[in-house]
Amino acid sequence: MAGHVLGLLCPLHFDFDSKKKRKVAEIYQALNSDPIDVAALRRMAISEGGLLTDEIRCKVWPKLLSVNTDDLPPLPGKELRENNKDYQQVLLDVRRSLRRFPPGMPDDQREGLQEELIDIILHVLKRNPQLHYYQGYHDIVVTFLLVVGDRLATALVEKLSTHHLRDFMDPTMDNTKHILNYLMPIIDQVNPEVHDFMQSAEVGTIFALSWLITWFGHVLSDFRHVVRLYDFFLACHPLMPIYFAAVIVLYREQEVLDCECDMASVHHLLSQIPQDLPYETLISRAGDLFVQFPPSELAREAAQQQAERTAASTFKDFELASVQQRPDTVLRQRFRERLRGEERTKSILTKPRTNRFVKLAVMGLTVALGAAALAVVKSALEWAPKFELQIFP
Repeated sequence: MAGHVLGLLCPLHFDFDSKKKRKVAEIYQALNSDPIDVAALRRMAISEGGLLTDEIRCKVWPKLLSVNTDDLPPLPGKELRENNKDYQQVLLDVRRSLRRFPPGMPDDQREGLQEELIDIILHVLKRNPQLHYYQGYHDIVVTFLLVVGDRLATALVEKLSTHHLRDFMDPTMDNTKHILNYLMPIIDQVNPEVHDFMQSAEVGTIFALSWLITWFGHVLSDFRHVVRLYDFFLACHPLMPIYFAAVIVLYREQEVLDCECDMASVHHLLSQIPQDLPYETLISRAGDLFVQFPPSELAREAAQQQAERTAASTFKDFELASVQQRPDTVLRQRFRERLRGEERTKSILTKPRTNRFVKLAVMGLTVALGAAALAVVKSALEWAPKFELQIFP
């Protein structure tokens, strides 16, 4: 009997190893192309399994961020800590980050990495005075440090901080709240029932704040899942993390609808992110939703505010020279390929709604005010000043 079971399992194992070897070969073929085939690397980072190993990530992540590994900055020195306004807060956050290091790592090795983590953060902030440190930033930096080492991590984090993470590093949280406000319109496009339930519960979007600003690094306990998501996010548009947050909520549809319809209950449920999520399925669905409902179509519903300074609106400045290398192009190609191979109905992801423009425009303001109310009431008034007297009599 045991031999029969092994006989059944071996072909599956062989097939997995075969697919993995084929993907590794394709990645190195893209790396060795002249010029490097960045579009293919994006596809590899997005597709099932991501970039597979940290050794490959060391080679591919710089290409996805357009960082020249032949011209890396020197390692930051300890002098950065002297009279640095951020040092004490960074120190406190890094000291609290024990959970982010591999279990069983010797104390002296971990402490050495924590010192490197502090230096990388202070170096990036020193070189970019327009950036402001936020709690949670260290959760992103430590991921890069553990995967690629301190010198390369410094260069990658600096590029990431001035592009994908730029909005989170403003002096205020306005742009961060603006990005959070894409969450509910995405959910409404896919599952109006879940959206309306959450609106009735007045839960807002603050439950997803730590997901967004740490790229889920703070809330996922398995480092393999964290780096898999980083593969995905680095290959995509800066707003992809909010699409991934939406698919997590949608995946938990039944739990949400079974919950008591009040803010405390729903917020508590959604704040406790499950650790056994089907990551590959959710990554695939987030990519599909991005193609179906791109940020440009959701912007009006997300918030009635100008967004010229956000990473999402200035992403074209960061795109690589060839249009074929753009992450949205890669996603669209992938989505079309999947549609060719599957029988799909138009009702799978969306339900017909009437008068959506008017409803979503109003809803965008409601979400903005709901989220801000959990943070700063004054900011909420700035989002929709015409509604001030109606909402705060």
